[in-house]
Amino acid sequence: MSKALINSNYHTAMPTPAGGNLGGYLQTIAEIPVFSLEEEQELARKLRHDNDLEAARRLVLSQLRFVVHIARGYNGYGLPLADLVQEGNVGLMKAVKRFDPDVGVRLISFAVHWIRAEIHEYVIRNWRIVKVATTKAQRKLFFKLRSSKTRLGWLNHAEVQAVAKDLGVKPETVLEMESRLSHQDTPFDLGNDQSDDSHSISPSSYLQQENADPALLLEHQDHLQQQQAQLSDSLKNLDERSQDILQQRWLSEKKATLHELAAKYGVSAERIRQLEKSAMKKLRGSIEA
Repeated sequence: MSKALINSNYHTAMPTPAGGNLGGYLQTIAEIPVFSLEEEQELARKLRHDNDLEAARRLVLSQLRFVVHIARGYNGYGLPLADLVQEGNVGLMKAVKRFDPDVGVRLISFAVHWIRAEIHEYVIRNWRIVKVATTKAQRKLFFKLRSSKTRLGWLNHAEVQAVAKDLGVKPETVLEMESRLSHQDTPFDLGNDQSDDSHSISPSSYLQQENADPALLLEHQDHLQQQQAQLSDSLKNLDERSQDILQQRWLSEKKATLHELAAKYGVSAERIRQLEKSAMKKLRGSIEA
């Protein structure tokens, strides 16, 4: 079947819960008749065999009320019902695209899985800033534990074992997901209006890096650059032998020994040490001046 089933032209022919007018949307879809089994199968065959997009549109419209009914079951997650319905409608369209009328089941019975799957994805993406579930097992746990904790609060050992066995996961995985669900999102900065709440500590209050002030960093960088420039100028004022001694002793990756430099210049190691000390004194005086 063509991807045109879910393109923008297809959407514009349907009512939508977006825009805040959910009441008008519910009233509109309540007036759309539900097809009989025979009518539903006839439209599904037109779609399946003739790629009839008008048949697809009519099938989707006839099931929109059921999407709302399913979406209402997810009100406890604090997400807008209009958004839940919108996501459920996407699942419905995917189901219509895959529906086989010759199997003998009603469209809504087939579509429930697709509707719930899209709503589940939306809830997982938007319920928390930080994802609480990524794997298939974690997603099953998410909805299972949300339901159980609403009734029971914290799970005891037996309940943890039962959930783990039911979903085929380790008890440790159940405990980890329960812990994730029990934590609340905290804004990085609570703002001045919440600063008097001694129980609300935002990460901005303890994640500050003292040396991360841009002004201080720029000042430090300028100071280093100034020192390097002074050092370079001071080195140029030394005689060549003193420059070479400092280069070999302090600035080279493989530092030379006093005896190696003594052999190079035909003097004693003590003389090289004296020259090095004198050159260092001159550099220090030049930089501090």
